[in-house]
Amino acid sequence: MALQALQSSGVTFRKILSHFPEELSLAFVYGSGVYRQAGPSSDQKNAMLDFVFTVDDPVAWHSKNLKKNWRHYSFLKVLGPKIITSIQNNYGAGVYYNSLIMCDGRLIKYGVISTNILIEDLLNWNNLYIAGRLQKPVKIISMNEDVTLRSALDRNLKSAVTTAFLMLPESFSEEDLFIEIAGLSYSGDFRMVVGEDKTKVLNIVKPNIAHFQELYGSILQENPQVVYKSQQGRLEIDKSPEGQFTQLMTLPKSLQQQIHHIMDSPGKNRDVEETLFQVAHDPDCGDVVRLGLSAIVRPSSIRQSTKGIFTAGMKKSVIYSSLKLHKMWKGWLRKTS
Repeated sequence: MALQALQSSGVTFRKILSHFPEELSLAFVYGSGVYRQAGPSSDQKNAMLDFVFTVDDPVAWHSKNLKKNWRHYSFLKVLGPKIITSIQNNYGAGVYYNSLIMCDGRLIKYGVISTNILIEDLLNWNNLYIAGRLQKPVKIISMNEDVTLRSALDRNLKSAVTTAFLMLPESFSEEDLFIEIAGLSYSGDFRMVVGEDKTKVLNIVKPNIAHFQELYGSILQENPQVVYKSQQGRLEIDKSPEGQFTQLMTLPKSLQQQIHHIMDSPGKNRDVEETLFQVAHDPDCGDVVRLGLSAIVRPSSIRQSTKGIFTAGMKKSVIYSSLKLHKMWKGWLRKTS
């Protein structure tokens, strides 16, 4: 399984994990504090560490975490674990973040998501939020033996490859593929206009080609629709209407539905398969897929960022936003200098 290559025994991460309740189905850490990035995020030593904790019972987990880490939460903590879980599950992208926490001498941010909501996102791309994080290299710190979760993690990676294929030409490089994959969850994200460095995707991919190869190598080798010349770092795919239709039919359900909504003319009332058949024959197939991605990501990113004002608290939200804008400004200065 591709994710096995990402297992980490990092003492730093495990020490931080020990400060939280143990009932986790999955815990991982990601971002510039883990994998070196080019540009303004290149200072790994002082970069914030971004964690995600997946839990089967968020009410019980938040109840224990409130006792251990009361100060991590905003004013919402006074409402109790049930309300916190309701906000986590029913608003934004199904994840509850506590930001700007000092833990073992490192600045961290951690998100909590229900296992069942994560599985749904991995399979169907309802929000493509945490699922999008998991399409890029991450450090898995803890993972239980949940077969359904492991299968969903693998399916998410395969869906990322198929979606990228639809937006690429017949022949392309590994770097082209990984840039396309890394950009999936940023399609239409308003933070890429305000707050995030415009070259973020390139900065993620270029220093980490080997990690992307570890993550996707076996999937590419086993995919019957691609000729993967790993020694040359080149790939060739079937761009015929038949090949594209096969790929479109395996896309996550939410993306298929968004494509259908974009392309289905008023009054025709075609089913999704008919619409996807039409898109497969369209020279602009890749552009239509990109529009479908944007229709998922844009509202999800706006809702989650709005929710973050309440979960982090106003003071932390202002500080966090200032750090993002500072990073964007540094990136702009690098390009113009």
